[in-house]
Amino acid sequence: MENREKYLSFVVPCYNSESYMARCIESLLPGGEDVEIIIIDDGSKDKTVEIADAYQKQYPDLVKVIHKENGGHGSGVNAGLACARGVYFKVVDSDDWLDGTAYQKLLEKIRYYCKEAGRGEEKPDLFVCNYVYNHLEQQITRSMGYGNVFPAEKICHWSETGHFLPSQYLVMHALVYRTEILRQSGIVLPEHTFYVDNLFAYCPLPYVRNIFYMDIDLYQYYLGRDDQSVNEQMLKKRIDQQMKVTRMVIAGADLTKIKEKEPKLASYMYRNISIMMAISSIHLLLIGNEEALEKRKNLWGEIKTSNPKLYYKLKYASLSGWTDLPGAVGRRLTIGGYRLANAVYRFQ
Repeated sequence: MENREKYLSFVVPCYNSESYMARCIESLLPGGEDVEIIIIDDGSKDKTVEIADAYQKQYPDLVKVIHKENGGHGSGVNAGLACARGVYFKVVDSDDWLDGTAYQKLLEKIRYYCKEAGRGEEKPDLFVCNYVYNHLEQQITRSMGYGNVFPAEKICHWSETGHFLPSQYLVMHALVYRTEILRQSGIVLPEHTFYVDNLFAYCPLPYVRNIFYMDIDLYQYYLGRDDQSVNEQMLKKRIDQQMKVTRMVIAGADLTKIKEKEPKLASYMYRNISIMMAISSIHLLLIGNEEALEKRKNLWGEIKTSNPKLYYKLKYASLSGWTDLPGAVGRRLTIGGYRLANAVYRFQ
């Protein structure tokens, strides 16, 4: 790969991805020499290795392959960030892809700011774009946008943001960070842990000052594989990892200090913790045995003991409070509400 500045680094963590990784990589190649595609082979046991190496051989100026021992999704992101040369940085999971038209619009805007910033214009610290839920087998798609939160096609600051709807939160798929922001934040994702994308979408936010929203359906998020981490059965199976990440999100920032400088950002970050607590609580209820219910009780109890202010905010002034209703009736109401939301928003 030639030693020139890249505008955008893509990191594609791959583990046994032979069946679908080509669709992902092919969608990134049209960026040409302005981008780099870092494929992380996370100890794959199938033909992922050969496919990745073939792309590197065919596109030596665009594609770099890192072969490493298996460490999980977070380990792959860490490895990619460590060697990324792009001004901006985006993670694309190997079963997902980018829309071609939206991709070119984003790249055009990134080129503009990389060139104009040298003339005194600030670069955005974060680009936010829409993402699309794709249930390909059922031919169902649903776009998730942020037009009510951010003004489109202009740099804004946290103080200028609107209110997030219940279905809206910033996910990894929607975000393109300036690489230096990620490095300033010191983010290192835990290895051998699922759901670390929640940390990636949360912990660097206090370091972000300038935000640029583009109302384009960029990221195509594939749903439908039985082994996906967001599949309900997988979430139940991996509930301890979900709880681990929830605890890390809670500990990831001092929201009292953030509120002093950026009250709207702090409000969003409180809300994000509420969503994480709701996901953990609901799936513990779905498991439903005594051990799971005890874990749910202990999770809430930990917060009540360590941070009473946060506990009462989560319990009585946020979405997560509705997932900790008392008794069997409360549990049924919580699960019923979750089923209804999933039927409407198709997030699994």
